Amino acid sequence: MGWLDRLRRAPTPDPMAAAMAAFRRGDHAAALVLWEGPARAGDARAQCNIGACFAEGLGVPADARLALRWLTPPAEAGYPPAQRNLAGLLLRGGAGIETDFARAAALYRRAAEAGDALAQDMLSWMLLEGEVMPPDPTEARRWAEAAAAQGIAAAMTRLGMLHHHAMGVPRDPAMAVRWWRQAAARGDADGQAMLGAALHLGAGIAADPVAALTWLLRAQAGGSQLARPFLGPARAGLDAAGQAEAAARAAAPLPEVTA
Repeated sequence: MGWLDRLRRAPTPDPMAAAMAAFRRGDHAAALVLWEGPARAGDARAQCNIGACFAEGLGVPADARLALRWLTPPAEAGYPPAQRNLAGLLLRGGAGIETDFARAAALYRRAAEAGDALAQDMLSWMLLEGEVMPPDPTEARRWAEAAAAQGIAAAMTRLGMLHHHAMGVPRDPAMAVRWWRQAAARGDADGQAMLGAALHLGAGIAADPVAALTWLLRAQAGGSQLARPFLGPARAGLDAAGQAEAAARAAAPLPEVTA
């Protein structure tokens, strides 16, 4: 077989796989070029990815109207990630795009019902906020549990809050701590803050001053405002050696979550 025959028989590179590889290494512009052909041919995933890039300004200047144009066809075709991304766009609005809370909620629900974990998490949050739809802690818990089962750490933190505040479930501080521990191990800053607070107060778990400050420091580094009220008291409860140990633990990488 000559070189020309071998070239003809060589597998054709998959543009979607190549685009995702470019996206993962941070070359968003290259990914957009590779997605354009499949997107114009009607590929819902490619259309969704281009829309998400315009929504977030990845590889192109952020443009809400172009994001809307690319996200609408796959969302209307029933592609859950596009429904979720379009919902996020409508929730926050943008230049030339009016917020549409009701449509955003409907899109999140459709994507959640199709099994999209991030949409389940957002729907749970919206059901607790009560600004877009009537608050329903019981349904919020159901969707948070669905998202948590798929590994969404923010949903785990929310479940901890529900058990802590007795929203839709009986108050159970120990269960709250179990959810916060799972979220904290996955890097959710608010979950880390609440776990640190529980360890500081001895609420639902035995008090552990060093572990408390460790988690609060991690939460602070992750940007959680929930850690702020507890940091001073947690530091005050430790001597210099204890504070140093907590700081060293907080600076170490989190152990890999295996389940």
